[in-house]
Amino acid sequence: MDARRILLDSFRAAVAAADPLRVLAPALPEHEEIGRVRRTLAVGAGKAAASMALAVEQHWPGDAPLDGLVVTRYEHGLPCRRIEVVEAGHPVPDAAGEQAAARILERAVALGSGDLLLALVSGGGSSLLALPVDTVPIADLKAVTRALLASGAPIQEMNVVRKHLSRILGGRLAQRTRARVLALAISDVAGDDPSSIASGPCSPDPATYADALAILARWRVDAPVRVREHLARGARGEVDETPKPDDPLFARVEVRMVATAHRSLEAASVAFSRAGIRPVVLGDTVTGEARDVAQVMAAIAREIVRYDQPFARPVALISGGECTVTIRGRGRGGRCTEFLLALARELDGVPGVWAIAADTDGIDGSERNAGAILAPDTMSRASAAGLDARALLDDNDAWRFFDVLGDLVTTGPTRTNVNDYRALVLLPARAG
Repeated sequence: MDARRILLDSFRAAVAAADPLRVLAPALPEHEEIGRVRRTLAVGAGKAAASMALAVEQHWPGDAPLDGLVVTRYEHGLPCRRIEVVEAGHPVPDAAGEQAAARILERAVALGSGDLLLALVSGGGSSLLALPVDTVPIADLKAVTRALLASGAPIQEMNVVRKHLSRILGGRLAQRTRARVLALAISDVAGDDPSSIASGPCSPDPATYADALAILARWRVDAPVRVREHLARGARGEVDETPKPDDPLFARVEVRMVATAHRSLEAASVAFSRAGIRPVVLGDTVTGEARDVAQVMAAIAREIVRYDQPFARPVALISGGECTVTIRGRGRGGRCTEFLLALARELDGVPGVWAIAADTDGIDGSERNAGAILAPDTMSRASAAGLDARALLDDNDAWRFFDVLGDLVTTGPTRTNVNDYRALVLLPARAG
């Protein structure tokens, strides 16, 4: 049994299930409904923004008005004819994203009640829609973003802060337009909460300025003075809050999920079943510090290997959800390779265990690999190559570990994002 090939096939199936060019069309309005709209403005942001825009163009009636602007990460663009695609900085925002977000907001404000705002929302949009409030310069937004990324804070909490520093996130895009809003979302967050996907530019925000300040304190984030001052003014009621769930404006807003992590896990399950391996979906909300998640997964794997409980081999344990990494060292890598390196140390000597961890957007952290593969002989090969797994993990240098072993998974930009994909395959000793 070629476990490496099976793992890669399962990952490809998970990504394909979230490809906008394959799955977006059913979420679009019916042609009859489109014909009743005076004009449609398509706007959006995220790693999937360009492929979502192209999918819209491919299925939109040729005689129906359509134009727009979406912003995506550098190297994630695609050629579109009716919708402009701009590339900008991610995960740290930059001036290109700020300028694109300002243009999106300006065009949305100009729409009337007979128009449709088609919002194409996907993971990564929080950074790409970098339009801070007037009192917070883009340099300060960059600084607090870097600090949050290094703190280990979960993405939902990071987004609470970013919403309260923005003129467009946290429901403010929908608030500023008179048009009917249809938001098509590709979910990269646990639970598929629309308010967390790209910080919910068209969704109500239940969080407050006080929540944002508490998050900075909880994760010991040293935010710039102007960031703290703005949040403090908001907590005192001196700055308008983001629109809340009871705001009547959301009566003209609809959100449709185009792709989710769970649908991708189900697609991966089919790939394993075809290979004769029983798939077990542990869920799409498996989150926490990458090292801690690895420890739990290793404990389950040991139980299966020793006792064939709670699942008999061959079995694949499949999960999704965004782990976090607290930066302690100066190495290279992301949460997927960090998870796998921690798992390798935990499983050292346990036979018949293979694993893959890869981000469905094709980018693990800030590197050009999607993730990596773990084999039963990973630690022995690492030892032969002179790699100190513990030292590399302490330095957050998991990328180097798997690069030296030749076990990185590299796909290039997938132009979608339903978060991390993880699978452990446990084989009987004779097959491992």
